[in-house]
Amino acid sequence: MLHKRIARQLLRIIEVAALGCLLMRAGAALAQERVASELIPLQVETVADGLEHPWSVAFLPDGRMLVTERAGRMRLVTSAGEVSAPLKGLPPVAARGQGGLLDVVLAPDFAESQQVFWSYAEQRADGSGTSVARGRLIRDGFEDVKVIFRQSPAVQSNGHFGSRLVFARDGALFVTLGERQARHFAVRAQDLETHFGKIVRVDRDGRALPDNPFLRVPGAQPEIWSYGHRNVQGAALHPRTGELWTVEHGPKGGDELNVARAGANYGWPLVTHGIAYSGEPLGVATEREGIAKAVKYWVPSIATTGLTFYTGDRLAPWRGNVFVGGLYGMLIRLELGGEKVVREERLLTELKERIRDVRQGPDGCLYVLTDSPKGRLLRIDRAAS
Repeated sequence: MLHKRIARQLLRIIEVAALGCLLMRAGAALAQERVASELIPLQVETVADGLEHPWSVAFLPDGRMLVTERAGRMRLVTSAGEVSAPLKGLPPVAARGQGGLLDVVLAPDFAESQQVFWSYAEQRADGSGTSVARGRLIRDGFEDVKVIFRQSPAVQSNGHFGSRLVFARDGALFVTLGERQARHFAVRAQDLETHFGKIVRVDRDGRALPDNPFLRVPGAQPEIWSYGHRNVQGAALHPRTGELWTVEHGPKGGDELNVARAGANYGWPLVTHGIAYSGEPLGVATEREGIAKAVKYWVPSIATTGLTFYTGDRLAPWRGNVFVGGLYGMLIRLELGGEKVVREERLLTELKERIRDVRQGPDGCLYVLTDSPKGRLLRIDRAAS
């Protein structure tokens, strides 16, 4: 009897182990998925999941990643998918509507300074606005935290905060700012006295730079670089020219890809290819003298978010292409001929997930964040033959 009991126990252990192996294999199969592409066979791997509306990812020199969650948390994620507890030291975040913890970037001299910059919705006495803070990364959070820039004025709205952060080659920091969504705020995207619907250019302390285009215009906000934007949620430097390229949300139609140049007016709400959500017309024209023309616009909207230029070798056929996230369930690949789009491909449509951010990783893969209550960090790699 004793021998039989031992045999049954051993058999049970073997069955449990075998079931565990099967479940592990099933999990691995679910974690990786082949997806369609015109130029490259692709494999999409889930690096981390269970992230609450993740918004941005930045790569640390040691291989870890900083990931923001719109709810107000920033986490460290390893390449193996281990997710840290929320990092300490962030200022209070107004996580309401479209507001929350937004973009994150490393300082150009991060290896020496350990400084990280992030944007977020901040509650103030008279409303909310987009703010930018910086801090020094330590083991479990940030120290020496300082708010360096605040969008002005603050208003009672929970929409259209922007906001992407991009360091230029000269060390200047670009900050993209939404027009705060309410219709009576929209006209102020044309008003140089506010930061509504603007891209601003500041130094690492948040001060306007001496060659900013409106620095000496009476009444203008000195930080403004360009204006007439609606809600810019994707921005990156062109790898050859160093110019800032952006994507912004239109209303119902009229999402735009632009080159954001000093002093230029991008038209909102006077010039647009979109219409109101009610179906009513908006603006006065689709083109107008003195208004910068979009490199590309989308009708209907794709709900443009993150933006990156691919410069790596691992996915070499894509070198020089622009990638744009779409909240309507796609990643857009654009082939360029100068400042013209010559081909568009829609990727990851089979995932049926909102794409919030896209970045090129140090390994040459593309990394994508999906925006949902249980969002994922995905790695896009070339699939094995």
